[in-house]
Formats: sequence, C-alpha cells, structure tokens
Amino acid sequence: MRGSKGVTDWNEFRIVLAIGRAGSLVGAARDLGHDHSTVFRWLNALEKRRGVQLFDRASSQYVPTEAGLQMVTAAERLEAEILALDRSITGQDTRLSGKLKITSSETLAYRILNEVLAGFRREHDGIELELLVDNRQLDLLRREADIAIRATRPHEGELFGRKIATTPWTFYGSSLYLADRERPTDIDSLSDHVVIGWDSGAVAAASKWLTENIPSRAFAYRSSSLINQLMAVKAGLGLALLPCYLGDLEPDIERVQEPLPELTRELWLITHRDLRNTARVRAFFDHVGGGLLARRALLEGEHGKNSGRH
Repeated sequence: MRGSKGVTDWNEFRIVLAIGRAGSLVGAARDLGHDHSTVFRWLNALEKRRGVQLFDRASSQYVPTEAGLQMVTAAERLEAEILALDRSITGQDTRLSGKLKITSSETLAYRILNEVLAGFRREHDGIELELLVDNRQLDLLRREADIAIRATRPHEGELFGRKIATTPWTFYGSSLYLADRERPTDIDSLSDHVVIGWDSGAVAAASKWLTENIPSRAFAYRSSSLINQLMAVKAGLGLALLPCYLGDLEPDIERVQEPLPELTRELWLITHRDLRNTARVRAFFDHVGGGLLARRALLEGEHGKNSGRH
C-alpha cells in the first residue's frame, strides 16, 4: 500500500474492485481474505493519500463515487489482462505436477467424485487437488477454479467443456414414511404428503420447481443441503426431490414417481480454453472424465429405473 501520490499499485486496485463488487466492507474482506477492519483502514489510507472519496457510505453499503467508479472500471480491465496472462502462462505448463482447483456440487462429491479422484491421485501423485464443494457456479474466467463439474452447458465462448451425462431428478421416500401412507401417483397428490424443501434463500432449479408446484402447506422441513435432505428422507421426515444418482443407491429409500423431465440436467466437465492444454488439466479431463463416463448408468438413473413402479 506504500507509494507516492502519483503511483498506484495493483493492491490498491484490488481493494477498490473488491469493495465495488461486494458493495460492502464485509463482502470485500471475505473476497480478499482479510477482516473488514483491515480493509476499512486500507480504504481510508488510500482515500487520504489520493485526496478523493472513492465510495459513498450509506449504512453498511458502499456505493462508488464518480472517481471510485473510474477506478473500479480500470481495475476490471487490469484484472482481465492479469488473468489472461496467468492463463496463457499456465496453459503452456507441460508438468504433471502442481495444484488443480476443482469445483463440484456437494451431491456429486458425496456420491461419486472422491472415488474417481482417488484413482486420479494414484496415477498422478504429483498433482495436488483442491476440491471446492459449492452449489454456486464459481467463475472460471476469474480463476476461482481451474475445472468445474457442473450441471449446466457452458455458454461463455472462453470455456471448453465435455458433456458427461444427463442427470434426472425425482421424489424419494423411505419405507418408514411410506408404510402407512398412500403412495403419490402424480404431482397433485404430492400436496397430501409431507415434503422436504429448500431454505428460503435457495436459487436452485429444484427449489424453484418445488415453490411453483407444491403448496406451501406441504413443507414441514427445509434445508439448504441436499445431503441433509437425503438424510431427512432416510429418517422418515417426508419426501424429497433428489438427483437419481444420489437416491438410487440408498437401500432404505426408493423412488415414489418417475423422473421429472423438466428437471433433467446435463453434467459437464468444464475448464477455460486457455487451460485446456495444460498437462495436469488434460490429465484430469482424460482420467476423471473417463471415470465419470464409466459411471454414466448411475448418473443417468439407470440403477433405479423400475423402483418407482408398484
């Protein structure tokens, strides 16, 4: 943070960019990996040194002034150039060593991914894996992750992807829950059952579908975690909408309906085009992509195809 008034370093841009994106010191501190009091001191020192106010403070919200917006815009351009250079250099790395940062959903990590990653590590023990279990779509353009395994086709032109499978979803219930209840025959009859839902802030497609199709009176339990929803089904709390690859291998729960076509997703292995020829990325695509394809029957719901027909 040191320097003369006429010299601005990248750290200053990073601070302003983080605050501008988050709109708060707390969010910026989280992104920068520091506490908010430290970011507050940095911003005050920067504004004092520049002799200009960069953000208007409205309660806990930080809104860029005209000078602040100019600096945020410049910071975005600088960041894009730095990231492009970083990807270009990394893309020429021919070593089967170094770190790979991967992101996937919690359900895929729980059910399938660790087994595949174990095989990858046995073959490439010089590559360090960091798995970010996150249902959000982390930004591959900003190198929040090197590789993503996610249920959306890549639309950004800078991304390169390989389709693995289609993944159906349906409702599951336990034998304990279904023992003294009439099995639902269609979506309308689900309103007569106890349904396990998502937390109120969820944005997942399954959460939106439940909100639009199941009356609120049916929800007696909610959770932000699909793994916890699975465990709630196993405990007999009610019915839950789950990906088939998560529910089909559980011996004490079963499908109560056929998969819902409108919730079927595509599972993709994705990286940035600049990284696709990096040796460790290419090795990951070959080994882990192959391992996931070998489990396509499970991913596509073949293991429980007839379990919902009684």
